[in-house]
Amino acid sequence: MLAPRIAGARFLDLYAGSGAVGIEALSRAAAEVVFVERATAALKVLRANLDRLGLNAGFRIVAGSVGGFLRKPEAGAKFDLAFLDPPYDAVDEYAAALDALGGSAGGLLADGALVIAEHRRKEKLEDRYGALVRTRLLEQGDAALSFYAAIEKTVGGMDGHR
Repeated sequence: MLAPRIAGARFLDLYAGSGAVGIEALSRAAAEVVFVERATAALKVLRANLDRLGLNAGFRIVAGSVGGFLRKPEAGAKFDLAFLDPPYDAVDEYAAALDALGGSAGGLLADGALVIAEHRRKEKLEDRYGALVRTRLLEQGDAALSFYAAIEKTVGGMDGHR
């Protein structure tokens, strides 16, 4: 469903794990994928998957926490798509990452960017996180995808934080 938006896009894969989502983005001609993952075992699998597929360009791996990455955004980095899939049991990670992307780290998002959060169907995410507003909820089996888009700031700098 994201295929038309991926070609030429800068893709941010937060909580990358094995890298399956970001690797899929690379296979669909993303201009660049940035994988963010802190778990040593997952980083090893991610690197092995990239090597096994012969991928050696078009991506960067950030070995560290998503929170740390979002607290210190890179100057000039603008992502068209951001995907986050924290461990399902790390419920607080969803709010922390989405709050940051809808607020202090919102500068990482390009105009018209889309943020997608994969979560347990029974885990209800908020409809809004700062400047991010949910535009779609897709539920399948035990999993769900919440799609968020950034809204325009209103006059006077108020952005309607929840």
